[in-house]
Parts: sequence; structure tokens; C-alpha cells
Amino acid sequence: MATPSSQSKKQTNSASGDHTNPKAPLKSQPELKLQERFQALKHLPKFFRMIWKCSPTMTLLNVCLRIIRASIPLAMLYMGKLIIDEVVLQMQAGEAQNLERLWWYVGIELGLAVVADILNRSVALLDSLLGDLFAHQTSVQLMEHATRLDLDHFEDSTFYDKLERARRQVSSRILLMSQVLGQAQDLITIGFLAVGLVAFNPWLILLLAVALIPAFLGEAHFHGQTYSLMYGWTEERRELDYLRFAGASNETAKEVKIFGLANFLTDRYRNLAFDYYRANRSLAIRRSAWGSGLSAVGNLGYYVAYVVIILNTVSGNLSLGDLTFLAGSFQRLRSLMEGILSRFSSVAESALYLRDLFDFFDIEPKIVSSENALSIPSPVQEGFTFEDVGFRYLNSERWALRHVSFTLKAGEKLALVGENGAGKTTLVKLLARLYEPTEGRILLDGRDLKEYDLADLRDRIGVIFQDFVRYYLTAGENIAVGRVEERHNQDRIESAAGQSLADAVIAKLPDRYSQVVGRWFRKGLDLSGGEWQKVALARAYMRDANLLILDEPTAALDARAEHEVFQRFVELTQGKTAVLISHRFSTVRMADRILVLDEGQLLEIGTHEELLSQAGRYSELFHLQAQGYR
Repeated sequence: MATPSSQSKKQTNSASGDHTNPKAPLKSQPELKLQERFQALKHLPKFFRMIWKCSPTMTLLNVCLRIIRASIPLAMLYMGKLIIDEVVLQMQAGEAQNLERLWWYVGIELGLAVVADILNRSVALLDSLLGDLFAHQTSVQLMEHATRLDLDHFEDSTFYDKLERARRQVSSRILLMSQVLGQAQDLITIGFLAVGLVAFNPWLILLLAVALIPAFLGEAHFHGQTYSLMYGWTEERRELDYLRFAGASNETAKEVKIFGLANFLTDRYRNLAFDYYRANRSLAIRRSAWGSGLSAVGNLGYYVAYVVIILNTVSGNLSLGDLTFLAGSFQRLRSLMEGILSRFSSVAESALYLRDLFDFFDIEPKIVSSENALSIPSPVQEGFTFEDVGFRYLNSERWALRHVSFTLKAGEKLALVGENGAGKTTLVKLLARLYEPTEGRILLDGRDLKEYDLADLRDRIGVIFQDFVRYYLTAGENIAVGRVEERHNQDRIESAAGQSLADAVIAKLPDRYSQVVGRWFRKGLDLSGGEWQKVALARAYMRDANLLILDEPTAALDARAEHEVFQRFVELTQGKTAVLISHRFSTVRMADRILVLDEGQLLEIGTHEELLSQAGRYSELFHLQAQGYR
């Protein structure tokens, strides 16, 4: 998890029991300027282009239905006026005359009500379907874009904040579509209603608009503060998600029970969540109080207009039907204008969140294929050459590797040895071009690795890291991820399982290769650490790459099993280049040469016998381990 900010650390200490003052100061968030919120609206065209791509037909149909729906309020109000005037006319006549016209009016109004309901339900259905499509397709785009990004992005807390905000927008941003289209629909309705009202008294409409402006400005102000609060607490909300996971997960359950961490984690969550609750509560109370006062101004404007209409009716200038039509129109206008102004600030806030989504999509990888990139030579002739390579992780002052120079020859088995943190895993990540060297360069057959096609390079490399992923898929799919395009090739999957000795593990499963592994899903069965490692090793054989890298993937195996796995690995990779990382020297000595790293520096390189004869670091580590077995 990313390191919290200094303020977050203060709260974390509070949560863990060092400081439990419930009145601890809250984080102050910079409020966004009104100009920034308006500028966020520029993302709306791009947003609607994304929706259009989801389904042009449904998007166009949605717009058309909303336009039709926008005209119905005026028609219903006018029919109401006709009905009331007709009723008054019949009453003045003293007895019911021909009521056919009245029933026609009532029937038309009923028909309009039915049509309006059908249109509302149709629009809601289209919004829901478009929402599902947008959420699914945007989630796919997020996943695809994330896989394009560099590995160091995933080691940056700022990146995780952007990713978290982007993920949260996927399911909720379709509400923005409904809001924007609703704005357009209401504006059309206002246009219809205003036609008759302007002829009566245009100043009353202006009065309504002016009276509603204070409420609009208030909503815009508090929407901005809400966004600032959410934005500023992104890291803490990620910490809350992590604490929920750590406190109730099959991956942490054993240690939580053994170490008695339940109270520690729940207290930490409770205090951090309460800090967030207090900040949000304070904002909600202020928003409610100001909203009530500013809304009263709008009510005053409406009733001033209402009084004017009543006076005109009493003086005989308007009929009761006119009174009903105008009063209803003003009531609807007031409601629509209030909704538009309120929704406008909400749209601006949503557009700010939308900015987070597009900001994430704007992140571009730095490690990409160059123009006119070369294909990887087949077969490789010389191998990989490190020339004074140095690497430093993002935001780190410490060199993970420095001044490393050596050649990994084609077809050679090279073992990497060193204490934890010596730079072994970093070296193989550079080899697979998951990182770029900070200084120096890596050559393949005499050409800079950057000159080769990136996808082609990674396609020729098979890597099993010590922290390999346990996919909660079927056993066969867990192996097939090594060459996922061959996931339907059962013979290849079973061959890979046999080479890694995972076939014996799978033979014990009730559904064999179709058995779901892991406890997340119904009927799933978990594997032991050693069994998982054999399945993960099968991915390397499934890949059938020219360069195979095993980064301590057998740590959970006993010494005999690891020796057998590596001996089999050496036999099965004849003629291929391989890199082995292991802390067991009985395995390491199988390699053609051994490279010793210490604090990112290359200390020694040679065969097992050569390094023992030099009496250096390798010899020291070898004898220390051997002494433990005597």
C-alpha cells in the first residue's frame, strides 16, 4: 500500500492507539475555483463520444424520446386550461349541455399522461442499458490501458490515486449522461412553456431566474467543496479499502488470528473512517443550512409572480383556465429552472470527476517500441550484454544496480546469487524490459534492446517471479496463462504440467484440469504453496520461450523437490538461454556460470568451481550454507 501523507500518518497513529482524540484536526482541502469547475465541462464532448461508440442506435433513440417528452408538459397544462374553461362554461349555463368536447379534452389529457409514462420508462430503460454498456466497456478500456503502462507507474502512490479515482467513475459517470440529457430536455420544455408566458409578462420569467441565482451559486460552491473533499481523501479511502481487505480476507485470516490483529485493524479503520465522516458531516451540515436559506429566495420570487397572476385573474383580465395554465406553467418553470441550475452545478462536479477518468487515460507509457523496430533475431547469436548498467527506482535515492557489465551468452544457463535486496530481481526485470536502465545500456546481439519490438521481445521471454500470481481460475487456465492464446490446446497444457511435475498435483483434483483452484468461488479447492509453485512453473514450459527466467519460484518446495525441478528444468531447456535465481547452492551450481551481486554491484562471475577457488563472497555464502547441513 502506498505511504500515507504526513497528515494521513498522523491519523493512522491516532487510529492505532497512539492518539485517540476525537477532535483531532481534519484535513483542509483546497477548494476548486468556479472557473476550474466550468473548464471541466470541456470533457463532456469526449464523454458523449464514448457513449455514442457504446451504441449509436440507443443513444440516438434516447435523445429523440427526450425531445418528444419535453413537449408534453406544455400540452398537458394547455389541456388542463381547456378543461377548466369548459367546466366554467358549463356551470355558467346552469345545466350540463353538450359534454362531448369536455370528454375529448379529458381523453386527450389521459392519452398524454399515458404517453409521458411510456416515454419516461423508455428513457429510464435506455439510460440503464447504456449505463451497463458504458461501465463494461470503460472497465475494459481501463484494464487495457493499465496493461500498457510501465511497471514503475504501479509503484507510485500518485498513480494509484489516479487509478482509484478513475475506477470509481466507471459505474457512476453514466449518471452524468442522464443529467446532461435531462438538462437538454428541461431546456426544451422551458422553451415550450416560455412561449405563452412571454406574451403574458416576460418580466416574471426574469424575476424567477434572478431569484434562483443565489441557490445556484450556493450549490456550485458546495459541489466544489464536495469534490475537493473526495479528491483530497483519495489515499485515505484507499487505505480504508485496504484495511477492510486486511481485516476480512482469506489471505490474511491466519496472521490476523495468530497475531491478534483484529482489534488493531478494526480500531485503525474505525478511527480513520470517523475522521472522514466528521469532515463529510461538517460539509453536509453547512450545505444543508445554506441551501435552505438560498432556496427561500427562490420561493419568494415564485410567489411574487403568483400574486401578479392572481390579481390579473381577479380583475377579469384572465380566465380561471388561464390562471390554472399560468400558475401551473410558472410552478413548472420554477421547478425546471431550479432543477437546471442545481443540476448544472452537479454536472460541473461530475465533469470534474470525469476529468479524473480522462487524466488516467492520458497517462502514457515511456517504454514503447521505437519506429521501425527490429524483430528479435531467431536464433539469438551472441546473447544479452549489460554495459555499465545502473538503475534507480522512481523517487528513490538508492541505486538498485550500478556499474553492472557482463554478457549472458546465447544458450547459457546463468544463476544470480546475492542476499535479499542485492538487485537480482531488478536485473531480470531490466532484461525483460519491464524497466529501462537509468544509465548504461543493454544489447542483444550487438544492438540496443530499445531498438527491438517490445511485444516481440516479451513474447520470446518466459518469466516466473517469486511473487507469481495465483489466479482463481481452473487448473488448466492457470497453466495456460503462460501462453494464453493456446488455452484451448489441451495437449500443450498437459505437456507443460508434466514438465513442471504439476501433473501429479492436478491428478489429485476431482475435476483435474477443469477444477477451479482457490477458495474465492464455489467448488474451488485451494493448493499448498508447493503445489501452487509447480502449477506456476508449468507456465514457463507452456510459454516455450527462447529466454526463460526463474526468479526463486520454488521457495516453497523442499530441497529435494527444488533440486528435482531445477534438474528437470536444465534438461528441458537445452539450447535455450536461462536465468536462475535461487538461495540454494545445490541448485545454483547446475548453471553454466554464476553471477554474484551485492548491494547492486557485480562482485564475481564464473563457474561454481572458479568462484570457490577465488575464496570470495560466493565461497563464503556457499560454505555458510553448507555448514548448516553438517
